[in-house]
Amino acid sequence: MPFPDLIQPELGAYQSSVQIPADFAAFWEATIAEARAIGGAVSIVKADTTLRAVEAFDVTFPGFGGHPIKGWLVLPAQRSGKLPLVVQYLGYGGGRGFPHEQLHWAASGYAYFRMDTRGQGSGWSMGGTADPVGTTPSGPGMMTKGILDKNDYYYRRVFTDAVRAVDMLVAQDFVDATRIAVCGGSQGGGISLAVAGIDERVKAVMPDVPFLCDYRRALQKAGRDPYLEIVRFLAQHRDKKANVFEVLNYFDGVNFARRAKAAALFSVAVMDETCPPSTVYGAYNAYAGADKSIEEYEFNNHEGGQAFQDRAQMIWLAQRFS
Repeated sequence: MPFPDLIQPELGAYQSSVQIPADFAAFWEATIAEARAIGGAVSIVKADTTLRAVEAFDVTFPGFGGHPIKGWLVLPAQRSGKLPLVVQYLGYGGGRGFPHEQLHWAASGYAYFRMDTRGQGSGWSMGGTADPVGTTPSGPGMMTKGILDKNDYYYRRVFTDAVRAVDMLVAQDFVDATRIAVCGGSQGGGISLAVAGIDERVKAVMPDVPFLCDYRRALQKAGRDPYLEIVRFLAQHRDKKANVFEVLNYFDGVNFARRAKAAALFSVAVMDETCPPSTVYGAYNAYAGADKSIEEYEFNNHEGGQAFQDRAQMIWLAQRFS
């Protein structure tokens, strides 16, 4: 197939035109403070598995609005002292699945947490976390839920859940709060960028073919859902375009990247029809941290580097958290 977007050298030089709202920082500070003030119960229960080299725990913690959010915590069975932490967020439509599905971080000596995404988990992997919040008129899927009001938009809840996961984990006596990393692919990459832009405790971020970046360009270039959910919404709500893009600026990975200082390892797939590569470079080139790099997979679609990128992440993070 032909390359769907820019190629090098134009790709690497691309600069996003996304505007950051004047009250962007204040909006997120107030949002997170509100969730922390509500609080809620944390439950960490050992999971019933056959795993022996690692220990797995079924976790519930309070997210946005104090709503219960699920996740799997996996720790090395043989451990001493405080462990560096890796928090993983999931791709669109997926859920936390089973605790045995991803073990490479715990096997490498990290405390590893995989957060369920509220209201998802029925597309490619199962989840168990509801989203109890109603929204204004929206299309199927998650991309347009509450899209006419920044206070009601679906990703305000998800990004808050993601920061509250870090809150819950750093309170545990086995976590080294000076070595916190966040990661994820596609939607999970976009969530990890948001957390890095909100929470200065994060010291490393690994956005893999990140989604939720440079929305306006993504709607022009993406050949597949989920961005096209917004295209279809705007095709019906023709008078709401300015409103929609004003809201999306509060949730754009480019704007979170402009505020993030953690060490960063991005990845991009140049044949990606789901997350156009220019949108990834839009976030990468805007990224404020000095320690940043990007792995490029020229002949891959949205699957990106897969095991190659896992290996690159493990090497890269070990160099920073050793």
